[in-house]
Amino acid sequence: MTTTLAQDLKDAAALLARANDVTLLGHVRPDADALGSALALGRALQLRGGAKVRVSVGEPEEMPETLSGLDVGGLYVPASELPESEQLLVALDTPTPGRLGKLAPRVDAVRAAGGDVLVIDHHASNVFYGTKHVVDDTAEATAVLVFALLQELGAEIDEPIARCLYAGLVTDTSGFRRARPSTHLMAAKLLEAGVDPDKVVREIVDDHPFAWLPMLSDVLAGARLEPEEARGFGLAYAVVTLDAARTVRGEEVEAVIDVVRSTREAGVAVVLKETEPAGPRQRWTVSLRSAGGVDVSAAAGELGGGGHRQAAGCTAEGTAGEVLDKLRAALSRAPLL
Repeated sequence: MTTTLAQDLKDAAALLARANDVTLLGHVRPDADALGSALALGRALQLRGGAKVRVSVGEPEEMPETLSGLDVGGLYVPASELPESEQLLVALDTPTPGRLGKLAPRVDAVRAAGGDVLVIDHHASNVFYGTKHVVDDTAEATAVLVFALLQELGAEIDEPIARCLYAGLVTDTSGFRRARPSTHLMAAKLLEAGVDPDKVVREIVDDHPFAWLPMLSDVLAGARLEPEEARGFGLAYAVVTLDAARTVRGEEVEAVIDVVRSTREAGVAVVLKETEPAGPRQRWTVSLRSAGGVDVSAAAGELGGGGHRQAAGCTAEGTAGEVLDKLRAALSRAPLL
């Protein structure tokens, strides 16, 4: 840990220790790291007592079903039911205010009212939009930073907190395939706190309704491989239309990238997910994954998104063909890893 990060953790802990009204936000369409980190820190503050604590995201209104079991303390509040303001706003796993969706204006509102905005994140693309920051792009997950912050606070890590952190850790490290020795040691401490790793992974990653299978069959039937694209590393892509996704939850749509990325012949995998239908503003969210040859965060950045070098995303407008053309061009310029 660097001296700067150690001081940032001390400053953040002091800020949290004196706060009496806290809203913790993850990014829109939260994954296990964003929501797990927020719920873990929120529960620690809840157990300490003396503060009103709530957790939310800009989209969707309801917590994703696969992550709902993490909210043991009932901290989740739909965005539409949040109070007008809070003393302290904590943004987790969110590199830019825009990733907070419709809750982004709260950042400026809190700052204008003299409150604090604490940003806890591990993305290299973080723009440092808070009043205090715990940002380290060498951390494999935001959960790693929250774990360090809880230690700084002297907070007890009970099983529900440990489960939230483990969920973020196991998903953002691709099942510990990208975890350092220190992160494995952190996982061991979480297991010692009572986490059932098989149950966590099964609920968050492995379980899908039967409807996922015909949806996946439909989508993969249209998947394509372009061996010369992505600077010669190969590109595999699939498109999920609103019609194809009509029978499944958002979690099932997000899981398609994990299937496409397994293509041996492609160094880059891309999945387009339609969010607004064909018309003047057909809109897509895009997931990009790299096997290690191409920096997909740079390609996503060209389209206004961001993320990690091997896992990134963005939103784009146009037909699927137009968006794919933009992605091919951006990937052709992306740095090699």
